[in-house]
Amino acid sequence: MEKDIRKSVIAGTWYPGDPAVLRAEIRRYLEAVPARTVGGPVVGLVSPHAGYVYSGPVAAHGYRLIEGKRYDAVVVIGPSHRVPFHGVSVWPSGGYETPLGVVPVEAGLAEAILGGSAVLNADRRPHAAEHSVEIQLPFLQVALGPFAFVPLVMGSQDFRTCEAVAEALWQAAKGKEVLVVGSSDLSHFHDGRQAERLDAIVVDLVRKGDPRGLARRLEEGSCEACGGGPVVTAMLFAGKAGARGVQVLRYAHSGDVTGDRSQVVGYLSAAFFREPQG
Repeated sequence: MEKDIRKSVIAGTWYPGDPAVLRAEIRRYLEAVPARTVGGPVVGLVSPHAGYVYSGPVAAHGYRLIEGKRYDAVVVIGPSHRVPFHGVSVWPSGGYETPLGVVPVEAGLAEAILGGSAVLNADRRPHAAEHSVEIQLPFLQVALGPFAFVPLVMGSQDFRTCEAVAEALWQAAKGKEVLVVGSSDLSHFHDGRQAERLDAIVVDLVRKGDPRGLARRLEEGSCEACGGGPVVTAMLFAGKAGARGVQVLRYAHSGDVTGDRSQVVGYLSAAFFREPQG
């Protein structure tokens, strides 16, 4: 079982390694966000994945929205920054460890997802040093309390792969309350004005609920998102899950934190929600 537990690789650097300090920092971020509601249950989020000092205040907008909610499982999808590979990797069992404890993998859901498409595999190697999934977990632990999840790392981010993964997620999630988190930052290392111009394209397409258009613009290079595939996949899943609304919760970039606008990274928090049932 121990080999199935992925140990944290960014605690103490990207976010605090001390559990009490980490929990307090996340609570500060969450409590700084005014309470708000959307038109129904949240089925998808877009959330950034930089160090908490940079992107934590933006990520908090999405996690504040689901605070205290209950899901049968959460699927967190991140891009592969360190291991090039084709397809999409699922960590199939065990869990991910953070300073706040082990988040268990919902193995039954993971198995069902893996069986949903040939683009999916159970290779653990892309997960080992990848930060984009882990960075979401402490926020989820504080916002939701105990929960189970399925982590996915995307080596391929083309639209066809996103469609295949979204369909596999939807088929596996039928009859369950599942939240899908697409982990992504936006443009990287442009000056503030250029970053805002590029990021406005992504924000607009997310707001319009246009995953195909977003995938096309990313492929053309007219905008940037290192986790474009996770965002597109979350959007496609949300549509299949009955989402009829999108709310862009917050956009900012690293220059808003540091004051240095010469080279910045963009961050977005957005939510996809369906109409209440009953």
